Amino acid sequence: MSDLYVSSGYDQASMPPFGPIGIITHTANKEFVKKVSDVLFEKRSVRVQKNSNPYVNSPGYCRSDYIIDSTLNRYDNGEGTFSLLESVRGHDMYIITDVLSHSYSYELVEGDHVISPDDHYRDLLRMITVLKGKAKRINVIMPFVYEGRREKLDSHRESWDCAEMLKKLYELGIANLIVFDPHDGRIENAVPLMSIEYPRCQFKLTSSLLNRFDFIKLDKQHTMVVCPDETGVSRAIFYSSHLNLPMGIFYRDRDYTQKINGEHPIKSFMFLGDDVKGKDILLIDDMINSGNTMLRTADKLKQYGADHIFCLAPYGLFTNGLDVFDQAYEKGLISAVCCTNLIYRSPELLERPWYIDANMIPYVARIIDALNLDESIYDLINSTSRLTDLASQMRIGEFLEFKDE
Repeated sequence: MSDLYVSSGYDQASMPPFGPIGIITHTANKEFVKKVSDVLFEKRSVRVQKNSNPYVNSPGYCRSDYIIDSTLNRYDNGEGTFSLLESVRGHDMYIITDVLSHSYSYELVEGDHVISPDDHYRDLLRMITVLKGKAKRINVIMPFVYEGRREKLDSHRESWDCAEMLKKLYELGIANLIVFDPHDGRIENAVPLMSIEYPRCQFKLTSSLLNRFDFIKLDKQHTMVVCPDETGVSRAIFYSSHLNLPMGIFYRDRDYTQKINGEHPIKSFMFLGDDVKGKDILLIDDMINSGNTMLRTADKLKQYGADHIFCLAPYGLFTNGLDVFDQAYEKGLISAVCCTNLIYRSPELLERPWYIDANMIPYVARIIDALNLDESIYDLINSTSRLTDLASQMRIGEFLEFKDE
């Protein structure tokens, strides 16, 4: 399997481009977007050299830099403006936004303000309104969906911010919205006529982990998938089914006779699954927020006799800092934490010996390339076949390191 994404079939450039690609980025994730542009240029340069299709000579098809010059200004009172510095007439535009990035701040009258997800969303709307009427098509790549989490799924007393955001993007005419592994895929019900794609990160997370630890054996005797709570069962089932591994789940035994601060208190955490003694554990979740859930689960699994514990999640927020994970690593509770580079990661995190950074840049570049050619991206965004192939390779001992192609 020399090329991770060749199965989609669009690499032959058989379709004419929808228009010249243009990429807009926020200030916070310029480095990520620049690398996406570089990968896109490399891929298209190969096609131009082969000259295998007349469409590779289309105007703007292959450029050394697809990023559109633009500027986002802030005033001392917190207001902002977005401006284009070059024409985007007729372009197929892609806005890449990281709503979780907190890597920079701006000055206000009474001090500095660290940019928030609300600020990022407001900036996104600024960009779209400037592009409207000029670009041929506008697409948004928002790996972590804005306000995609709801604490009380059955509550009508909690704001529906994500739904309102999606409706706004639909009203503004967004052609495609790309969201990676959302907390709850039912968000698309808010805009049933809008094109929303959900690429999966599971293959890249798993292959990145195996590249680091070659002793992991993906078989029922040595490895097990564990879900830390009942809300993430579907994600754990996906790993378990396609890697052909047994699955376990922790669930919260609540006291429904009383409420404390609006919640039924948790009496205990119960584990359902096979014996974990001596097995390596793939601990699966959609994100690591504070890390309390992951570390609590790891501690329980160690008490049950588990061997190595590997935490896998597309997004690592680490809102309580890194010290708790440092301590867990030193105590042997966890062997590694693997997350993607789809959101901002602090330099301190990238230096941690327990952290593995799964590189999704080639994946994002491939998605842009496919959408620009109006090709189906079903096989590209679905990890099913690649995970199954990976498990098969592991069983016959032919696993080769997967490079970022």
